[in-house]
Amino acid sequence: MGDLVLRKDEDGLTTLTLNRPDKLNALNVALFAELDAHVQAIAGQTERVGVVIVRGAGRCFSAGHDLTDIAAGEKLPRPHFQSDIIERLADLPQVVISAVHGHCYTGALELALAGDLIVASSSAKFGDTHARFALTPVWGLSQRLPRRVGTYKAREMMFTCQTYSGEQAASFGLANVCFPEGSFESDLEAYARAILANSWFSHRANKRLLRETDGLPMKVGLAHEVFRGEGRGPDMEARIEASFRKK
Repeated sequence: MGDLVLRKDEDGLTTLTLNRPDKLNALNVALFAELDAHVQAIAGQTERVGVVIVRGAGRCFSAGHDLTDIAAGEKLPRPHFQSDIIERLADLPQVVISAVHGHCYTGALELALAGDLIVASSSAKFGDTHARFALTPVWGLSQRLPRRVGTYKAREMMFTCQTYSGEQAASFGLANVCFPEGSFESDLEAYARAILANSWFSHRANKRLLRETDGLPMKVGLAHEVFRGEGRGPDMEARIEASFRKK
């Protein structure tokens, strides 16, 4: 594995760090290839990884798709290379948190939207600037953004190319929460650890239910939950017993 995406594992929490700080973590083909290798490995490690954090090194999450690569006629290993990798990240069985500080523009926003949760720092700056460069999204933004913020807020973001702060992003649902820059690291850690403390079985099963019923009519979705949900996890009895002991 190279050094464009760094992996750190600690007690069930895996952190993937985009590591091109001198380029503001601009997303190029080589970085995506390393991200793909990590994601494919993590997908098979459900017993040792419960939560995945995706973040950027240095001053920001990512300034977006590397425009130098685009201008040079980016050579992809296969069609739809980046969008397939973002889809695999979104479909990980584990909970995925996109931790955003500093810039998160356009292609980087498409990557961040693959997270189940977006945690923003007060320093975060979100924006979709495709229209500024006569581009359209091909990594999922047109589908994931309106599902997260609503169709008309998504239109505003896409049409105006406006930049939004971490606090603004949290106010309209793009980010789940915004933490102060000064305590971002500790707050992010506590947030992830609180999720890890709950049942990993439930997280995986609930994520699958949400994914498989997205867009279904209510009655069809309810039937799916009843007849195809996974029900009780292997640690249910132990967790209930522990709860009684605490009381």
